[in-house]
Amino acid sequence: MTSPARGGEEEGNMADVVSVEVNLDAFSHAISGIQALRSSVSRVFESLKDGMKNRDTLENREKQFIAEFQDNLQAVNRDLNELERLSGLVGRPSESHPLHNSGLLSLDPVQDKTPLYSQLLQAYKWSNKLQYHAGLASGLLNQQSLKRSANQMGASAKRRPKVQPSTLVLPPQYVDDVISRIGRMFPDMTIELFRPNGTSAVLLVTLGKVLKAIVVMRSLFIDRTLVRGFNENVYTDDGKLDIWTKSQHQVFQKVTDHATTALLHYQLPQMPEVVVRSFMTWLRSYIKLFQSPCQRCGHFLQDGLPPTWRDFRTLEAFHDTCRM
Repeated sequence: MTSPARGGEEEGNMADVVSVEVNLDAFSHAISGIQALRSSVSRVFESLKDGMKNRDTLENREKQFIAEFQDNLQAVNRDLNELERLSGLVGRPSESHPLHNSGLLSLDPVQDKTPLYSQLLQAYKWSNKLQYHAGLASGLLNQQSLKRSANQMGASAKRRPKVQPSTLVLPPQYVDDVISRIGRMFPDMTIELFRPNGTSAVLLVTLGKVLKAIVVMRSLFIDRTLVRGFNENVYTDDGKLDIWTKSQHQVFQKVTDHATTALLHYQLPQMPEVVVRSFMTWLRSYIKLFQSPCQRCGHFLQDGLPPTWRDFRTLEAFHDTCRM
């Protein structure tokens, strides 16, 4: 004899089973409805493809074609209405996706082969953590800069450096003056300034007869750089600077990689002019790219390449493997 509590539990379990069966039944009918809709749509296009073939007279062909076409369209409409009714029975998923439409990637049945959703969640958490720590670091650095400026104010107020604009958007005339002053600092370096897309500047730096560097700037902030050989073409067919094509020589490809690393090293957003001047000073150290030996091994060549690395502080030459 079954107790009332156990009987109620069994009834609840039976209700869960029934609800699951009803849900699965709705999904099964919905899939069948989709297949029926696809079949009816296929019949419509097959009817249009065949046209009025295999008919006796023109009048009979037109009547039969119109009748068949109407029947096929009515079948499509009927299957579509049935599918809409079944979709209402299936219901909408109650799970809320924190990443909007990208959350639908979690519905992929093969997680081992396409773990996009888990990777996306991990990248999202990593980005939030990075933003949080960057905010903390920015606050600490701003406090330290204020302390330094306060200590220096009393001792050397007369020799206080000129305050530079710290905004991302600087007047083009100011950028031109900064580039012109830097160009006068290095007689063996020629700097040509272009503005192909409005106010953003692109610099063509020619270092003696060694190399040419294209420096893409965003206001007074260096965005990217590309180094090519002195005899390589730096222009496209329409006469514009080619800021995308890499050098054909491995040595200048290495210098381009090191220049990108230098852009990450010389970072001082409060004083962008100092950043540009420091980068140009570092780039000028390649004037003896093929004449300076490695400061560690003493050789001029290693694996067929000269010392392509320049120390950011001392500007000494090293092979890419000797600097480690």
